[in-house]
Amino acid sequence: MTTWRPHAHIRVVAIGLHWRDGRLLAAEVRDDAGRIKGVRPLGGEIEFGESWRTALVREFNEELGIDIVLKGEALMLENIFVHEGATGHEVMFISEVGFPDVAFRDQDRIDFSEDNGAHVVARWFDLADLDVEGGPSLFPTGLKDLLLGAGKGRPA
Repeated sequence: MTTWRPHAHIRVVAIGLHWRDGRLLAAEVRDDAGRIKGVRPLGGEIEFGESWRTALVREFNEELGIDIVLKGEALMLENIFVHEGATGHEVMFISEVGFPDVAFRDQDRIDFSEDNGAHVVARWFDLADLDVEGGPSLFPTGLKDLLLGAGKGRPA
């Protein structure tokens, strides 16, 4: 199993919100023991000279092999967090994204690999099941409140 630690610098990232039947697509986030501690929408780091829009399209193409459609302007969030004792810091562009009609239509989960070879599982989650006792957290912290406050919490 690959252990992950936050980078020791501020990262600028873009993540995409894809909804299916009112549920959000998010990848499992695991602790060092392999337990699911939360979930996070898909996306990744913006490269130097790259716009957040270009980065988000690139990340979904690299991770899932699909071309997404961006829907509207991005929400912004600063994410300062601790994972396994290490502090991370991100500035995030968060945008809704659409998939091609046939992409993953009959799948309950999507398995893919990160650049470092780590295996990732993504599934669709109801926001009501996240950030509640006994359920996984939605990362970044505060995203659920931001989505519900922005009216982006339950698209069809």
